Amino acid sequence: MILAKQSAGDLFKQFDKGTEIMQSELRSSYLDALLENAENLEDHGKVRVENDIPKAAAVKQLTDIYKSLDIDDQDAETIRRLLQLSLLKVIRKDAIQANHQMTPDTIGMIIAYLIEQIVKLDHPYRIFDLTVGTANLLTCVMNHLKAVIKQPVEAYGIDNDDSMLAVASVSSALQKLPVHLYHQDAIQALDIPTCDLAVADLPIGYYPLDQNTVNYRTRAKKGHSYVHHLLIEQSMNYLTPGGWGFFLIPSNLFQTKESKSFVEWIQSVAHLQGLINLPQELFANQAAQKSVLILQRQGGSAKQAKKVLLGTFPSLKNKPAMQKFVAEVDQWVKMNIR
Repeated sequence: MILAKQSAGDLFKQFDKGTEIMQSELRSSYLDALLENAENLEDHGKVRVENDIPKAAAVKQLTDIYKSLDIDDQDAETIRRLLQLSLLKVIRKDAIQANHQMTPDTIGMIIAYLIEQIVKLDHPYRIFDLTVGTANLLTCVMNHLKAVIKQPVEAYGIDNDDSMLAVASVSSALQKLPVHLYHQDAIQALDIPTCDLAVADLPIGYYPLDQNTVNYRTRAKKGHSYVHHLLIEQSMNYLTPGGWGFFLIPSNLFQTKESKSFVEWIQSVAHLQGLINLPQELFANQAAQKSVLILQRQGGSAKQAKKVLLGTFPSLKNKPAMQKFVAEVDQWVKMNIR
């Protein structure tokens, strides 16, 4: 008998029962219970018991839940969505602060689509994210690329928040994705190889440790520097010549007093190939709207596009507008990149 494939929503209901049992047994935050639950799954459903916690009855309940999940037979995208649903509940139950929240799936898929259309995907790829967080954006892109290019994709993620990295670790492990994670300040020297691709949902604000920015050309002449400027510069440092960066930025990035010097820096090391506004419907208000900045590191076979790719991603509900936009991107690639 062939069992019907379970959806991420169905799996979440079962997984969530396990997290709630674990939270009750551990008397912990929902996030800590989720991590313990996920680590049990990673260990093939074996429930870890320390100091008689969880109790025997709870261990039996959890073991039955893990059998029903049958996690080893789920594909990576289903597991990623299962964990995303769990993390949405973490945000609600634990009142997680805004800079710990995930990059939404819709935005992850838009970035994955842009990479697929623009980058020549003809060999095994290495990709990194300097603000990896829970790795939802990174693993979303990885799963999409693996499906498209049928080549190995290896990734590196850096974050200075150990709780978010713990989520990224169990997420990538359960998805069976080769993601190497580093707990550190991404502005300092990194222990990663040069890579073909960079993605990041950049934090917005000022970087407080001025002594760490001395060698950065995007640092402010006075006061603290914009952290998103610094992270974009750092990303360029670890891209191979001709490598691509796809960065989620505030739509007003080029309207600040620092924008003139920032553009001058870009022109000295990279080609500004595109700036795509994301659909307004994805954001609570216009001030929160974001865009995708597309940079290509100079060198190799890279060249500046004759016409920078500019525009606004249409509403995802408007199919004719979407088809027109996809055709325009395809034409731009043919005329400027290939």
